[in-house]
Order: sequence, then structure tokens, then C-alpha cells
Amino acid sequence: MNSIHGSTSTSDAPATIHGFDVLDACHRQTLFALGKLSALISRLSTVGPDADARVLASEVVGHFSTTARQHHLDEEQHVFPRLAASTDPDVVQAVLRLRQDHGWLEQDWMELLPQLDAVAHGYVGFNLDELRQGAAVFTALSHDHIALEESCIYPQARARLGPGEDSAMGREMAARRSARQCQPSR
Repeated sequence: MNSIHGSTSTSDAPATIHGFDVLDACHRQTLFALGKLSALISRLSTVGPDADARVLASEVVGHFSTTARQHHLDEEQHVFPRLAASTDPDVVQAVLRLRQDHGWLEQDWMELLPQLDAVAHGYVGFNLDELRQGAAVFTALSHDHIALEESCIYPQARARLGPGEDSAMGREMAARRSARQCQPSR
């Protein structure tokens, strides 16, 4: 079985990790985290910043501050460059839009982060209306962004991969993530 988790074999052979499996899994994780963000807003509206809200906020912060950012870097490095050089103007335009989306998503995230961090740490210094409005914009852009990647860009990128490139991409992505996880905390 080849997947983002590798093979079920018990041999010492390294697991095969396909880059697009990693990217697709991150999209699923992002959609799940957006659901948690929605649940958090609902909980804050009805119950307030209780322990469950703090946990939800921490999980959302964790995903969008690390996993989602790494995902965007992976796309910028492995998916977009070859497509940006395409002779198909629609593909080039989609890549340009997605690159711009990455900047907007980061900016939107930087506006949401202090609000979510306050909730995660049990502080009352957050504005629910601002959080609700910012989350709506961030969520809508995230959904549109993922839809464009999955309907247009990923199929185009997969079609342009040479033999072994998806596995090489997966190995590089896994090595970078492993190196980041092994860095000591400061």
C-alpha cells in the first residue's frame, strides 16, 4: 500500500511517500481544521471561552501556523514552478491566482491569530465579532483555493510529472518535515 503513511510491509525498505498524497491529505486536514474553526465560533457564541473552546482554538492555531504554512511552501516549490512556465494561459493565470491567495491567506491568518491565541490561552481579550468576520473571509478563501488546486492545478501538475518525480517530491517533503520536528524547542 503506497500512501502518505507508507507501506504496511515489515521489511526494512523505506516507505514510499507520494508528494500529491501528502498535499491531498493536507487539504483534508485543512478542511477539518476549518470545521473546527466554525465549531469554535459557534461555541464562543453560545457557551463562551470554556476549556473546550480553548482546546479547539489551540488545535486551529496549531494547524494553520505549521501544517498549512508548510503545505503552501510545498506547493510553491514543487507544484507551481513548472505550471507557471506553461504555454496554457489558463493554467498560468490559475497559478498566479493561487500564489496571490497564499499571500492573502497568510495575511488573513495573521489577523485571526491574535484572537485565536487569546482564546487558546484563556484570555478574554478577543473580539467575537471580529473573529467571526475574519474566520468567514479566511474560510471562504481557503475553500475556493483548495477547489481550484484540486480541480485544475493538481491534475495539470500530476500530468507533467516524470517517472519517480512524485516519490522524490514526497521524500523531500517528508525529510523537511522530519528535520523541522527534530529541531530543539527554544
